[in-house]
Amino acid sequence: MTQTAQTVQTDPDACAPRARRSTAATAHTQVSFLACRAGAREHELVAQRAVAERLAALLGCRFAGDADPAAPGASIGYAVPNDTLTSIEAARQWGIRGEEDLFGGVVPFPFVATKTITHPLVEPDAAAPVGWCGEFAERVSEVVLPGLSAFSLDDARRAGRRLLRDGPVRLKLASGVGGSGQSLARDVGQLEARLAALDAAEVAAHGIVLERNLADARTYSIGVLRVGSLTASYFGTQRTTRNRHGDEVYGGSTLTLVRGGLEALEPLAGDADVRRAVAMARTYHGAALACFAGMFASRCNYDVLQGRDASGRQLAGVLEQSWRIGGASGAEVAALQALCDEPGRGRVRASTVEVHAPDAAVPEGATLYFQGIDEHVGPITKYALVHSHADARREDRDPA
Repeated sequence: MTQTAQTVQTDPDACAPRARRSTAATAHTQVSFLACRAGAREHELVAQRAVAERLAALLGCRFAGDADPAAPGASIGYAVPNDTLTSIEAARQWGIRGEEDLFGGVVPFPFVATKTITHPLVEPDAAAPVGWCGEFAERVSEVVLPGLSAFSLDDARRAGRRLLRDGPVRLKLASGVGGSGQSLARDVGQLEARLAALDAAEVAAHGIVLERNLADARTYSIGVLRVGSLTASYFGTQRTTRNRHGDEVYGGSTLTLVRGGLEALEPLAGDADVRRAVAMARTYHGAALACFAGMFASRCNYDVLQGRDASGRQLAGVLEQSWRIGGASGAEVAALQALCDEPGRGRVRASTVEVHAPDAAVPEGATLYFQGIDEHVGPITKYALVHSHADARREDRDPA
């Protein structure tokens, strides 16, 4: 039996009427949720709608519920799509013309929204989608891991064999979300087996990334948000958990969010690894805006991995971008509201947590986004929590 949960505030102050809360100025009067990602799970949709509702409160707008993805042209106000919009013209039909009109991003071609943009093709004349921009991979070559992108199984085979000379290779389908669609090849035999299990049509349509695998890895989240009159950026770390099958999956993020854009982060990040992750994300972010004409995004998140390769060498690089509502968005919106409510507050520490277990405890003061049984993943609890000022100060001394 499937159970769903509405947004539930366990903090009495969070239940206060909107009139008592500060809002971020916007020209919009309503906020709509746009479910446009095929295959989204129930727990994802419930949590994403709840984030959209909290964004409406943050902006001082009415929450209008779901917009119909099949009816562009309707007046939906400020949009919260659950995927990156991959057509500038389609976005305009929704009234989305700039970052002030949505929580997410708009790109000119579908592949731009995937991890395939991160790496070059195995050869200049290899198969590629319409709009492919080799210049982007050149611009980010110093801030990503060694890797290649492919849009055919033959090209993927060539890319994998080349990368295997320096150690194990991680294969990542561009269509994979949250760690799904990934596998590891330690030798040519495993590479051939992994590729044989893939759908050639899917690889041709969406692409695949082959990338140097790192051990003892840590993933940093670097992001920038522009919501109404608020601009903020953050650094933090992700953590993993085990699902009901014992597989390692996304378990949440802890973020330190400050006022201002990405340039505001580096002087505030005391840890050298965090500063390096921020610098890499800034390079990647700037390259995307320069190379893909017409794109814009108000919610930008970059995953930066740091670890060691098969030879023991320490490496770091941006894995991928997210220009859409994501797993950390519950914490992002909670932190933005804290900044809005306290104009003198310069930074906020907030977390999202995902637990794959029945009846997981939710701490006092948290916002519960989902607690129930999803038909695909089983029992799962998702919540967000803003940490105290004392925790935030401790985070400044020992960054996530």
